[in-house]
Amino acid sequence: MAKRKKLTGIEHLENKRINWFPGHMNKAVKEIKKKIKSVNIVIEVRDARAPLASGNKGSYSDSNGKPYLIVLNKTNLADPKATALWKKYFTEKEESFLFINALDKNSIKTIISTAHNILHAHRLKSNANIEKKDHIKMMILGLPNTGKSTIINRLAGRDATKAAATPGQTKTQIWVRADSNTEILDTPGVMPPRIDEQRHAMWLSAIHAIPDHVVTPDDSACFIIKHCIKNKSETFMKQYKFETLPEDLISACDHIGKVRGCLIKGGGYDYDHIYKIVLNDFRKGILGPTSFEFPPKS
Repeated sequence: MAKRKKLTGIEHLENKRINWFPGHMNKAVKEIKKKIKSVNIVIEVRDARAPLASGNKGSYSDSNGKPYLIVLNKTNLADPKATALWKKYFTEKEESFLFINALDKNSIKTIISTAHNILHAHRLKSNANIEKKDHIKMMILGLPNTGKSTIINRLAGRDATKAAATPGQTKTQIWVRADSNTEILDTPGVMPPRIDEQRHAMWLSAIHAIPDHVVTPDDSACFIIKHCIKNKSETFMKQYKFETLPEDLISACDHIGKVRGCLIKGGGYDYDHIYKIVLNDFRKGILGPTSFEFPPKS
């Protein structure tokens, strides 16, 4: 049988420092801080499957006191029970937030109206008689691949900005008009300069905020398989025709290879193909709703 490829790589990876902060991101942060002065409200897009790990609010803490709205996207891929807990958490923290699915038109529409209401409430603090502002400028920022470009295109009703499956494609800032009263400043995806917990890096690689050349597909796929086994995912078992929950990573990969026909000459398995199948299935939501992160306990 052919030698198994990097099936124990995940154990090594969990003890390895992972950071992805290329030069263009450092430049982007500086430009964002300059442009914040010209907007009325900041909207940070996060992934609903990892609401804190996919956040980067600390990089923009000096946002000149601008109102701040956290938009948690991809709720269609997140565990509904976890999402309910996160809604309670953000409410208790008195954060302005929205959970949305960027592929749902009705869900998208709530962003602009919520932003207008938050801005008006913010302005009322300094002047109780101030009228609601008709025209607003919003800045949308967040980690790569959280859905910023998709959200902007949906709000604008056209392909106003580039949406790509590969993280880090947006490199410049552009203004987009969503409607007669709303302008949006699109910004490049920016990672935190440092990821302190490596499990967070694994979450971010699984949801593709970190590109596959930084955390390779085999490591990400192995992490996802182990996560599904640990959480006894029924969807995972059904998708790959497991009769019982696999005991370990190796037996799980071999079974998936057998079921999906990932065979090579000599009777071995094409592990690269197995990893690709698992990663694609997960990122498309085929393995069922998943949340990596739950609210921290008090």
